[in-house]
Amino acid sequence: MATDLKDLTHAAEAGALLKLLPARPRLLALGEPTHGEDSLLHLRNEIFRQLAEDEGYRTIALETDCLRGLAVDAYVTAGTGTLDAVMERGFSHGWGASEANRDLVRWMRAHNENRPPAEHVRFAGFDGPLEITGAASPRQALTELHDHLTGAVDPALLPCTRDTLDRLLGPDARWTEPAAMRDAARSVGRTPEAAQLRLLADDLETLVDTQAPHLRATASPEALDRARLYARTATGLLRYHHAMADPSPLRLARMVALRDRMMADNLLALAARGPAFVHSHNSHLQRERSTMHMGGQPLTWWSAGALVSTRLGERYAFAATAVGTIRHRGVDTPPPDTVEGFLYELPAARGIVDPRGLAAALSSRPPAPRVSPWFGYAPLAPARLAGLDALVFVKDLPASRPGRDAGSPSPEAGEGTPHTSRQLPQSP
Repeated sequence: MATDLKDLTHAAEAGALLKLLPARPRLLALGEPTHGEDSLLHLRNEIFRQLAEDEGYRTIALETDCLRGLAVDAYVTAGTGTLDAVMERGFSHGWGASEANRDLVRWMRAHNENRPPAEHVRFAGFDGPLEITGAASPRQALTELHDHLTGAVDPALLPCTRDTLDRLLGPDARWTEPAAMRDAARSVGRTPEAAQLRLLADDLETLVDTQAPHLRATASPEALDRARLYARTATGLLRYHHAMADPSPLRLARMVALRDRMMADNLLALAARGPAFVHSHNSHLQRERSTMHMGGQPLTWWSAGALVSTRLGERYAFAATAVGTIRHRGVDTPPPDTVEGFLYELPAARGIVDPRGLAAALSSRPPAPRVSPWFGYAPLAPARLAGLDALVFVKDLPASRPGRDAGSPSPEAGEGTPHTSRQLPQSP
């Protein structure tokens, strides 16, 4: 078996990854089975550098707030702000504390500094403005969208004034109330004001679309892209708050589905701009239906990767990552009859594996599912091997540097919110 696996394993490099794919993808997605492990992020950084320098990929999209990510992009492209400031304010979920994320931003700025804009690498967050404890107020997205359209289109076309938006929004604390994540009655998502805001957000988004030729002719393509980002974020947040106020048993399932819908919309917008490299949890990027237990009930929904793949076909490619050990988290040597156990026999510390060839090689001795003792790690599901485009295997994960562990162990690991569950989401 070890000899067969060696034949199916390649160096953990961008070129080897692309050679496994049937076509050059518009979105190349690399998943991880756990969050907060810098060694996986350093590998991600290496692959992105190779894609940027050798393969023409110009954007990296991470599982972080799409609006906060604008500050990171401004820093890496124009030097706006400082590295410390963008690491603190440009990432959600605590990801700015990661040493590997800091290295990525530092390299992107250095790469761009003496290059023309056409050769710049770009940064994007593709998650919604959603945290473990709740969702953001739609204020920023709505007001930025309104401000963008004010002066750019005939004032008579605007459906409301800025004062009307401020009045309907009220204090932001109403929207960010942490108790609303668990208690639908504490959410403002179904108040009359919220209902009116949903209509106005739809009208503003429609105005961007119907006036797109004028907006593109009178401003930069970048400005139009920014307006569309604010528009889809505003409508997405208002949908999410509406779902938070739903008292029915479908409440949590709708919330997780809406989060991935927001992710998918952002990824499709990035794909329209040019080839992009995407990094997130495996469960957000897989093509298959995602499942997990949350709040004592099973949830099932389609991930962002599944939604994007439906639209892009072979222009979307997904490489999952599996790991052997995370000993500082209590995840020891994998049992030999699991997929990770078979791969652990390999001498290399990491590599890229042909998943379909691996599935064929293991067909005579079907692997057993691996069970993780730590809630923050989602093992590889053997049945999904054949559905992957590539598989990255990392044998052992060392502990992240003290003080630079990126936030909570995993936004897919906790209890009782659409970002978290003590029962792990199934990973490819």
